[in-house]
Amino acid sequence: MMTNIPMLARSAVATAALFATALLAAPALASGSGSAGPAPAGCTGPVSDTWIAVAVEGVRSGSGLVAITLYADNPRKFLVRHGSLYVGRVPAHAGTTTGCIYVPKPGVYAIAIYHDENGDQAFNRTGLGLPAEGYGFANNPSTLAGLPSFQSVRLAIPRSGLLTRVRLKYP
Repeated sequence: MMTNIPMLARSAVATAALFATALLAAPALASGSGSAGPAPAGCTGPVSDTWIAVAVEGVRSGSGLVAITLYADNPRKFLVRHGSLYVGRVPAHAGTTTGCIYVPKPGVYAIAIYHDENGDQAFNRTGLGLPAEGYGFANNPSTLAGLPSFQSVRLAIPRSGLLTRVRLKYP
């Protein structure tokens, strides 16, 4: 029983347990083989039997949150206000931030990421409408000519326990 342990120590124990769980699950995630088992602690979204781990690479600071936005396989709802199925948020860590998000069921989805450095839970833009925060998409498509096509960011999630890597780009 942890009633005599200060709150900070309990938080440290919980964080250590989360990282230990993630480290034990890492080989299965990287290989994508075998049964994935239950979702890692901290997996976000409406709970289901299907989840995916997302490694967000190139995070420039540990400030704020990394938002993982899940979209249904519908190009008309991609990147539009209230078009997503869910936005999961995890604390940012410089370098690579790993998060987990539940998906409703196996299928095809799109994933967009942004680094919400100021923690305001919004994707901030400049006065010209250009991104003011780091962003990325499933499959890491080119964004030199503008937003990626919906087809380029579609991601098949046939089962739980897969890992996708998304590289952030900063303005």
